[in-house]
Amino acid sequence: MPQNAAFARIALLSEDVGNKRNAMADTHSGACFCGAVAIEVTGSPVQMGYCHCKSCRSYSGAPVSAFTLWKQENVKVTKGADLLGRFNKVGFSDRQFCTKCGGHVLVQHPSLGLTDVHASTIPTVVFKPAVHLNYAETVLPMRDGLPKLKDFPAEVGGSGETMPE
Repeated sequence: MPQNAAFARIALLSEDVGNKRNAMADTHSGACFCGAVAIEVTGSPVQMGYCHCKSCRSYSGAPVSAFTLWKQENVKVTKGADLLGRFNKVGFSDRQFCTKCGGHVLVQHPSLGLTDVHASTIPTVVFKPAVHLNYAETVLPMRDGLPKLKDFPAEVGGSGETMPE
């Protein structure tokens, strides 16, 4: 896949292949750490990958954050919506968590029309990363052959520049 093509689908919101298949076969459930908040995703994610930015690292408590991006209409809170707390540090990412256990549930990106569901929240989705974002901020270099974008794709306001492994 060309360097920018791995992530360009986010800006273009290309047709979701999962919508062409049986929706029942592509429905996955997940929950926060204590199970009080439950979610359901349908279809296929628009993109999967790793984010290395300081905000994602700090929020996740890890050196890198694994993301799965879904069209907003394909993500539903099925239980405990009243228990969702929110935090929005810079306006781009509306992070939502369970107020009972503190477990991360999802991150809405309204300007993109996408929702990030942490890969670990939906364990039945096979995680197939295609890109690294904000690699200029990495604290954990990863040599996996995937494109390493300095920040974001140009299509969504980033430089679109790639970096070496």
